[in-house]
Amino acid sequence: MKLKYKRVILKISGESLADKNDLSIIDKGRLDGIADAVKYLHDEGVEIGIVIGAGNIFRGRLAQKIGIDQTNGDYMGMLGTIINCMALSSVLEKIGVENRVISALEIRAVSEPYRFKKARAHLSQKKVVLFAAGTGNPYFTTDTCASLRALEMEADAILMGKNGVDGVYDSDPKKNKNAKFIENLTYNEIIEKHLDVMDQTAITMLKGHGIEVRVFSMEDPKNFLRVVHGEKIGTTIKE
Repeated sequence: MKLKYKRVILKISGESLADKNDLSIIDKGRLDGIADAVKYLHDEGVEIGIVIGAGNIFRGRLAQKIGIDQTNGDYMGMLGTIINCMALSSVLEKIGVENRVISALEIRAVSEPYRFKKARAHLSQKKVVLFAAGTGNPYFTTDTCASLRALEMEADAILMGKNGVDGVYDSDPKKNKNAKFIENLTYNEIIEKHLDVMDQTAITMLKGHGIEVRVFSMEDPKNFLRVVHGEKIGTTIKE
């Protein structure tokens, strides 16, 4: 089957890795599910970059709560993303998916330092690239990192797999049972309506570059494959 997207950035939240029952930062079943989704794409020949958040380990509001300034708190979050990338990398290796962890913060014992040409070369060689430590700078979210890496890697799309929601709604469907599902959106509509999809900086960066954002449920790992094959699931955001 023909691929709609040949090179993608997967944006995965840190919370999607956590076990909410025993409060473990990483749940084996969820981690395996994400690895399976990546393998499905990899086996189809899709070139894959991955950006993972760190909400399962450390969130900015926790820093504020315990009196840590935002700069240090953001760096702590970046370190959390390295842990998550290492965990996913290990599972991918076990199921035969060659990959590289590339970090914007240099920790050479566990990752390669980020160089955009090197990262592109890995993708061209069909190695999955896990982009750790965000942009390497405080005050920027992993959403912004996903947009930046999509631009630098010349990706076709950003795939945002969600837990507990199947796309974008006009309000929070977990709080409003009458929330309306939105199948198609433009970047301008996201900004004008203040929809909680990606932060405004991340959305603004994508304007004018032809990159699509797909938001869909990741409860079924094969949904990632359905999206790259062009099936109409979830929400599509574009120019």
